[in-house]
Amino acid sequence: MQGRFLLSWAACAALALPGAAAADPPLAAGASLQGRLAPGQALRWGVQVPAGHVVQGDFDGPASTLDLLGADGRHLRRLAGADNGPQGFTWQVQAAQQLQVQAGPQGGAYALHLRRALPPAAGEAPGTPRPESPRLQALVQTLAAGGGTEDFWQERARQGSPLVEPLSEHESLVTFLWRGTPETRSVRLFGSPSGNHDPLQRLGGSDVWWTSFRMPASARLSYRLAPDVPQVQGSAQDQRRMILSTAQRDPLNPRVFPAQADAQLDAFQGFSVLELPQAPPQPWTAARPGVAEGTLARHEIASRILGNQRPVWIYRPAHAEPQALLVLFDAHAYRQDVPTPHIVDNLVAEGLIPPTAVVLVANPSPEARAAELPPNPAFARFLDEELMPWVHAQGLAQPPETTVIAGSSYGGLASAYAGLMLPHRFGRVLSLSGSYWWAPPGEQPGWMMRTYAEAPPRPVRFYLDAGRYEGARGGQDGILETNRHLADVLRAKGYAVTQREHATGHDYLHWQGALGCGLVALLNPARFAQGLPACDGLSSR
Repeated sequence: MQGRFLLSWAACAALALPGAAAADPPLAAGASLQGRLAPGQALRWGVQVPAGHVVQGDFDGPASTLDLLGADGRHLRRLAGADNGPQGFTWQVQAAQQLQVQAGPQGGAYALHLRRALPPAAGEAPGTPRPESPRLQALVQTLAAGGGTEDFWQERARQGSPLVEPLSEHESLVTFLWRGTPETRSVRLFGSPSGNHDPLQRLGGSDVWWTSFRMPASARLSYRLAPDVPQVQGSAQDQRRMILSTAQRDPLNPRVFPAQADAQLDAFQGFSVLELPQAPPQPWTAARPGVAEGTLARHEIASRILGNQRPVWIYRPAHAEPQALLVLFDAHAYRQDVPTPHIVDNLVAEGLIPPTAVVLVANPSPEARAAELPPNPAFARFLDEELMPWVHAQGLAQPPETTVIAGSSYGGLASAYAGLMLPHRFGRVLSLSGSYWWAPPGEQPGWMMRTYAEAPPRPVRFYLDAGRYEGARGGQDGILETNRHLADVLRAKGYAVTQREHATGHDYLHWQGALGCGLVALLNPARFAQGLPACDGLSSR
């Protein structure tokens, strides 16, 4: 792998003409570029990485996009969108591909880093189990009689995918499908109910690839299908991440998440949606006619404690002074994937929560997220000594009993830690699929549970939500089990805990509904106790 190099903006700009041929030198693994683009300006480079290798990199360009182009300059795939903060990307290189950075109408700075390229390795052939699906069993008989698959694929084009076959009033067999080509070697499911990247099986020698799951009728999840995931030389975690290089939407499923994803741009934008008939409704996610919309403004905060800076967005409710405050991690996702402003607008309009301001806290980089959101005393100091005083200076100060700190995955973990360390700031914790399996290096899992068990109780109320498809894997408790464990510990210590479980996975598609439920439970518990159809879920405790 070649060493990192840096090109000045002046050198890049001299090579940058929209529509021009790729600039020299082409980018090798390890390359780092940074600079500033004029409005509408584009930079384009060839890629000096052998075909078949998988490139992993990072891009930060608040007003710019990063696209993968073919040898003819045509768009193949958007690797990073504009105004999303620092983003990682992964793709498998093909011959003569190019990268293009293009500024939006305002222009602005960008930074591009091709971190590494992983070479290919030999893969393993999948097994061939017999399908449980009655429709696929009928197709097996058709093939055995000398028939083909064209009628089957025309049927799926009319009816959509996945193939859903009811087994009872409360359960269905769901079959994910992919139409292969003679060159297709394998297909994997990203977003599987098992929590793994399950392989699809080829139906005999046909072009039908499939995998089936028994699922409750209340299931909801987003997914992608990944043909020919490259096998690379690297760690098991490296190999697991390779699915991102080919994962794309299901071409037979017209439903796309997030709703604003540019599905017309390429098949890699957004996710496909599986939503069975008894899935809880999500009534607050779309803008409604007649509902006043609050305002959203971007700011930048520098941290002396952490030695970095990050974007922070402030949402202010329409036509009312805030009476509550939501501080929410992973700002890029809760602006782009989860429409947080619309959710708050609608909840306020229905009288389910008081007028609520929102502070969306971004990550300086993917690496910073992994270092800051798991329990980190320095990040807690940043929240206490820098972020919240700045928020209060914006006129958004609220008492802890009406201040919610929230997040998903590592963000849920960080929220629970903030409730423990900073109860004078945050009296309400909203955790979506919190990563409570986490422990510091060298310690046993269950660190958060042990810490809460050993500490004096704080005046904090909790909302914990986890998916039934986030369970144990590889002999270690998963998000589902550790959320249950934390809820038990909290109740034993006297905390008020609302706990919900749903037939879903680690999924923003579900979290966009759960966010609204958590806000009602924490800011209007009496109304939540009366019942809301959108917030139904299993809660055995």
